[in-house]
Amino acid sequence: MGSHSSHTFPEQLPVPTTPAGRDGLAALLADPGRAVVALDFDGTIAPIVPDPDSARAHPEAVPVLSRLAPLLRAVVIVTGRPAGTAARYGGFAGAPGLERLVVLGAYGAERWDAATGETRTPPPHPGVEAVRAELPGLLEKAGAPQGVRTEDKGRALAVHTRRAADPQGAFELLRESLADLAGRHGLAVEPGRLVLELRPPGMDKGMALSEFLRETGAASVLYGGDDLGDLAAYDAVDRLRGEGVPGVLLCSGSDEVTALAERADLVVDGPAGVVGLLGALADALGA
Repeated sequence: MGSHSSHTFPEQLPVPTTPAGRDGLAALLADPGRAVVALDFDGTIAPIVPDPDSARAHPEAVPVLSRLAPLLRAVVIVTGRPAGTAARYGGFAGAPGLERLVVLGAYGAERWDAATGETRTPPPHPGVEAVRAELPGLLEKAGAPQGVRTEDKGRALAVHTRRAADPQGAFELLRESLADLAGRHGLAVEPGRLVLELRPPGMDKGMALSEFLRETGAASVLYGGDDLGDLAAYDAVDRLRGEGVPGVLLCSGSDEVTALAERADLVVDGPAGVVGLLGALADALGA
């Protein structure tokens, strides 16, 4: 474990509230060339919007990452979205400074590399096909209220209740029948912020992040997220800290998901706060 000595940080940087977080930030600042910054997409660098298809990265995200990424070992986006979609909605392709950026999509099952612009995807899980066919009928039978919509992610299907008159009520109403449907076809249900996602089991953000950090030989990591799906990545960073790899847990401050904020070393105010922190980091490292 790292020493919990008193670190001094550049004044523009917010200071983590935990000793482990302060050790993580100190390690990143001391050796940025071996540090990885890993970020969720929706709610972390892209504001949450009622229609997932209109989500775009915060306007300052790419300019800030373009300054920060060349100073680090790597920047990786870890998302439940298809990798190519996140790359497109993020505006990452061809952005100067982001040549080494990687998007791990579908919870790590897919990978988009900025260097080549290519996406690698495994063959689809047969259960997803079956669920795709049955889902409309099931929603009708379950009495899904108006405003509930389905998002086809290719390797997964998500049911969003954010636009229903009673979003939380609709979420609770559908939860059990969607879990039954997923179970019948060998899929898992991942709950999120007013969304239930049916996807193949066995891949989560923690596994995706751990593999990427091993592959890049990272000596420290900062992970930023905002939703329940990010808890697996938080767990991975905690495990690594136990093995002597310092890390920082960043929460894109949402009062919707307190489970994350309670475990974070640093809570900022949504995507604007995340972008502000990344900018301060770029300033500190470039100074």
